[in-house]
Amino acid sequence: MKKPNQLREYLLNAIPDLSPDQDRLLIFTNNGSLRSTMVSGFSFEMSYTLDLVITDYAGDVDVIGVVLFTWIAENQPELMANHEKGKQAIRFEAELIDNSKYDINFQIPLTERVVVKKLSDGKLELSHPEEPKYTEYEPATDFEVIDPSGEVIASWTTAEKQGWSLDMPPTGRNP
Repeated sequence: MKKPNQLREYLLNAIPDLSPDQDRLLIFTNNGSLRSTMVSGFSFEMSYTLDLVITDYAGDVDVIGVVLFTWIAENQPELMANHEKGKQAIRFEAELIDNSKYDINFQIPLTERVVVKKLSDGKLELSHPEEPKYTEYEPATDFEVIDPSGEVIASWTTAEKQGWSLDMPPTGRNP
């Protein structure tokens, strides 16, 4: 499980208020499950809810939201790209302590893929592939088809699209 530690380091580096007393940042994983289809050996996917607890936080809570979304954009992007998943992407509860600080608990659904590759000597090698990447749609583009003499025989403009597309890895066997 890599993402809990990665998120912890990301938050400690991004939010200066957390660094001096790192014990105020607590991370737990709950409701975990493993899933494997045995399509290509023993590779599997973990899914779990990450509980992120920040105690005695006196800063602007909005800052935590921005930092979380920048991490999620790279590490669990479908929570932002999929409208239905985004509705419940990050849940939270907060308790106001002494009118100046919050105890906040964020619940974030995460998944991690683990690729298990059997080596020629029979040993198993584990790796954690990157998350699929999303790219922003390109702006509308003009196209022309010309014949050998340079005469335009067809022209069109692609539709203006807004949003993101998923860059799918090539199909085939796991690395």
